Amino acid sequence: MLSVVVFDADETLIDLRPAVTGALAAVLEEMRRRTPVAAGVTLAEVESDWQAVFGSMTAAPVMEIRRAALSRSLDRAGLVGQLDEFAELFFARRYALSHPYPDTLPALAALRADFTLGYATNGNSRAARCGLPGAFAFELYAHEGGLPKKPDPAFYAAIVDVAGVPAERIAYVGDSLAHDVLGPQQAGMRGIWLNRLGLPLPAGVRPDAEVGTLTELAAALRSLQPTNA
Repeated sequence: MLSVVVFDADETLIDLRPAVTGALAAVLEEMRRRTPVAAGVTLAEVESDWQAVFGSMTAAPVMEIRRAALSRSLDRAGLVGQLDEFAELFFARRYALSHPYPDTLPALAALRADFTLGYATNGNSRAARCGLPGAFAFELYAHEGGLPKKPDPAFYAAIVDVAGVPAERIAYVGDSLAHDVLGPQQAGMRGIWLNRLGLPLPAGVRPDAEVGTLTELAAALRSLQPTNA
């Protein structure tokens, strides 16, 4: 019997992209206020700086990656010496604009009577700062207490440990096939793919269930429960 459902955060429960775009727009506005050189910097360039640094920093804490991306953006306008101020601005706006998807809170409410709910993420989205205070029995964040990022097996082992039940009684829900389906399955959990974008399923990958919205999750979980003979 499944008894614990654990969720990824960004692009699963939390609509992150508008928050990041809004935060970067605030950064760019402030750059332009401080120096005319920044007038030639575009939002697309600032957004691209994340990908420019991500490849060489994949295993680093997400906050460090974001600071490196901001540093690259600020260097475009000769403002890199003001990184701390701009990082503070970015994260203040990012959290202020971070909200759950419309289906998140109703889905969690529907599941809470039957399952223990957990939250485990690689990212910066603190549940309490993203519209989900007190929503989970436990929360796990990569790089806290030495916890490595998904898909490191130690991340999933930590979920099993804090959940206090065998891995086969845990379902993990998320938007990433590598992190939220294959990783949990290799750890003995059920991996449920939240495919909000309707993407095709790659050959050789078999989620235990696939849902297009969190509204479908309760039914998917029921389908994974054993039935009485």
